[in-house]
Amino acid sequence: MTIKKIILVVVLSFTFILVNAQISSAKITFERKTNLYKKLKGNVENWLKEEDKIKIDYFELFVTDTISIFKPQESELKENLSWATSKNTVLQNYNSHTRYLIKTIWGEELHLTDSLFKRQWQITESSRKIAGYACRKAVWQANDSTRIYAWFSYDITPSTGPESFNGLPGTILGLATEDGGVVYFAKKVEVINPVPATFILPKKKKIYTIPELKAQMEKQYGKEKWFKSMINEQFGIW
Repeated sequence: MTIKKIILVVVLSFTFILVNAQISSAKITFERKTNLYKKLKGNVENWLKEEDKIKIDYFELFVTDTISIFKPQESELKENLSWATSKNTVLQNYNSHTRYLIKTIWGEELHLTDSLFKRQWQITESSRKIAGYACRKAVWQANDSTRIYAWFSYDITPSTGPESFNGLPGTILGLATEDGGVVYFAKKVEVINPVPATFILPKKKKIYTIPELKAQMEKQYGKEKWFKSMINEQFGIW
C-alpha cells in the first residue's frame, strides 16, 4: 500500500469515528438558578432571606434531529417560593419551523403557538466544559439592556436548547443572562432515543398565537408601567 493510500485510509477512519461520535438524540437534565434579588428587585432583602435568594429549578430537554421538548422535571417535593419563577414547556419542531408553548401567567395555564424564535448569534473563541462536553460560547444581544450567553456543543448536533433557544451549530448546554440573574446548566446528558410519546402534549381548547395573546394583554394592561418589561421577559427573551 502506497503512502498516499495509507493517509487516505487514516483520514477516512478518523472521519468515520468523528461522525459516529456525534450525538443526534438525547435526554439532557438542566439545573436553573435564579437570583431572586436580581429578578424581583425593589426592597426584596426586607422579606427574603439571603439564604433563600437563589431559587433552583430542574428541567429536562429531549432532543432529536427534527424535534425537541423542554419541560419541568416532575417532583413530588413541596416547592418553596413556587410563584417566584416560571416553568415553561416548549416543543420546537424543526421540520415545520414551529414551536408550541405552555406558560403559566398570573396563575393561568396558557397554550401558545408560534414560529421558531430566530436570534442573531455571535460565536466567540471562548470555551468550557459542561456535563463532560466541550462547549463554545455564543452571545445574543436581546435588547439594549439584556445580553444572553450560550454555551453549545458541536458533539450534540441538534440546533436546540433550553426554553425557546436554538440557532447554533449544536445543542446549548449552558445559558445565562449577562448579570448572572438566571443561569441554566446541563447536569447530565443521556444518549437515548426518546419515544414518540415524549413529544405529545396535552392540548387546550383555546390555543393562542403569541401575537394574538400580546395584543389581548396590551389592550387590558398596556398603560401599566410594568407591562412592557413583563411582555419582554415572557416573549422577547425566553
